[in-house]
Amino acid sequence: MALATLWDSSFVGEKHGEGNPEIIALHGWGRTGADFSRVLAGTNALALHLPGFGSAPPPPEPWSTSEYADHLAQALEGHPPAVLVGHSFGGRVALRLAARHPACVKALVLTGVPFLARSGGAKPHFAFRLGKRARKLGLISETRMEELRNRYGSTDYRAAQGVMRGVLVKAIGEDYFVDAATVRAPVTLVWGENDGPAPLLGAQKSLEYFPQATLRVVPGAGHLLEGNLEEALAQALRDLAD
Repeated sequence: MALATLWDSSFVGEKHGEGNPEIIALHGWGRTGADFSRVLAGTNALALHLPGFGSAPPPPEPWSTSEYADHLAQALEGHPPAVLVGHSFGGRVALRLAARHPACVKALVLTGVPFLARSGGAKPHFAFRLGKRARKLGLISETRMEELRNRYGSTDYRAAQGVMRGVLVKAIGEDYFVDAATVRAPVTLVWGENDGPAPLLGAQKSLEYFPQATLRVVPGAGHLLEGNLEEALAQALRDLAD
């Protein structure tokens, strides 16, 4: 798959089709645009490698999803609005973009977005929670707190380094329902029935906030872009093109 830039910006992704990109795909945490290779087959699209993932250099400082969206909006400025398809972390960015820069977004297709705080996640280990309280009170050092983070933090947290660890911390602390209520583009939610990191309950609750949204539940599917979840996403994009 050939790499291309998003218009004249520094954003790079995997190009699908021969024409200008009508669809922009945003991948999940720790993933790359390659995840969308089957979803985007037969379309004019660009599956971005977001800053800090794959070969794309990290942002200069820990960006929030709003900052990712703002920089992406700068790249899209002056061009026709695109269909944004976002998975997990990429869905967070896509939602922010639609809320903050509506002129850039023709429609949203979202899957696996963690709308609910700690969606599907277990409560942090007691030692970690105790350490956080102790650190706030100045009872333990930052070095000791970092040891606890590396021991008890999530797999994503332990894998993230430097700036990207700060990006992750910001992302998991953000709320998305307020922005959802301001999105004016049509929204299609395509959700795995058995999505663990972003349970179906969050997608169902988001319907109370989006002004115009539909939910398609994919039986037996989980969180990752594979199997019948890929096909359901591809079908959602075809439906928008009709």
